[in-house]
Amino acid sequence: MTIERVQQKKRMSRAVIHQGIAYLCGQVTGDETLDITVQTRSMLARVDQLLADIKTDKSKLLSATIYLADMKDFDAMNEVWDNWVTEGHAPARACVQAAMAGPELLVEISVVAAV
Repeated sequence: MTIERVQQKKRMSRAVIHQGIAYLCGQVTGDETLDITVQTRSMLARVDQLLADIKTDKSKLLSATIYLADMKDFDAMNEVWDNWVTEGHAPARACVQAAMAGPELLVEISVVAAV
């Protein structure tokens, strides 16, 4: 059994690949001062980059869990999501309200993808 840990640190790996499935750690924005629309775009760009780093892409997403600091941002986040997700390749998805690691973070995502 082979388990590949990508960009591993003491606390976590950015991705773990096992049997052709990649589990990505939670991704957030690169700039926490921005509104939900820009935070969501930034977060999804980070997903794209990490997927590219492990030689896959968003058309191979299997599932996504989105965490929102406040469900009032659901529609704005979904507008960005709907423009980002590959048509015909939408993953199974959940979206929940959750306390974030910092008060300025509005959205976080964790995805699983085929490699």
